[in-house]
Amino acid sequence: MSSLDVNMAQCAWSENILKLLRRMNNFYLPGSSRANCLRFEIDGAQVGWIPPHVASLLTRYPAVFRPPHGGAVSLCEGLDSYEKRSEAVDAVLKDLRKEESLTCLKGWRDEKYSVMPKFCDPPSMWMERSATCLFGVKRYGVHLNGYTVSKSGEVSMWLARRSLTKQTYPGLLDNVAAGGLAADVGIKQTMVKECQEEACIPAAIAEKARPAATVSYTYEDEEGVFAECQFVFDLELPLDFKPVVGDGEVQDFQILPIHEVKKLLATDDFKPNCAMVVLDFLIRHSFIDPDTEPFYQEFVAGLHQTI
Repeated sequence: MSSLDVNMAQCAWSENILKLLRRMNNFYLPGSSRANCLRFEIDGAQVGWIPPHVASLLTRYPAVFRPPHGGAVSLCEGLDSYEKRSEAVDAVLKDLRKEESLTCLKGWRDEKYSVMPKFCDPPSMWMERSATCLFGVKRYGVHLNGYTVSKSGEVSMWLARRSLTKQTYPGLLDNVAAGGLAADVGIKQTMVKECQEEACIPAAIAEKARPAATVSYTYEDEEGVFAECQFVFDLELPLDFKPVVGDGEVQDFQILPIHEVKKLLATDDFKPNCAMVVLDFLIRHSFIDPDTEPFYQEFVAGLHQTI
């Protein structure tokens, strides 16, 4: 391949990565619904963004939600505790499951996610995971980069192929282990649990994973607003260790040289947020260099967008 071909290939790769980051942060872009969304507030603090079509449905429940005021939707004053808020909103959501337009609720998971202004704040309530996009509340999760280093120093990464029966992104490439952060469950505890359940990585190995970064983004689609933050861990796995399919979330695992993984990031074969987690790994481990990647700063910024 000539130097011109190499440069063209590099430019195409960079452009595709920029498209990925724009897609995963489209809520910030001109033309998004952000200007028309209402703030979701609890005790005067914003905890999310409610699209207009959802806000109109919530007016049916005046005992739970106050009418929109000052560009915001808030809970009624009598709902003044974690338990009261959680139970009242959950009852509304269970009633809204019959709405054909709210397709996200067809994936009801019976998983409780904490709702709070910032991660360091005490939770104001919990909410069913599948409904969080209707309120644009921040969702948190953990993702693990599982990699190996050969005796000669070559880095390879373990990737999972998602099960074809998954509700979201079936059949696409994923990190070796990942999962949402449920209410009242710790970050490291969740990471170790997901390692065991998804990849049969023993706790004795999983606990050696190092917290390395967070990756944050906000995107919207026809279902709602997805504001997410992933706690990222790196784990160097033994060369003779092989992940094994556990709970059926994935169909298989494969290990690839890091340069092959880098190429795949610019294709449609990766679950988008997992591609972002791997991109962050490549930057942190100097597989992407600011002297040779003209969009280096844009990549870094796109991985850490917060409202």
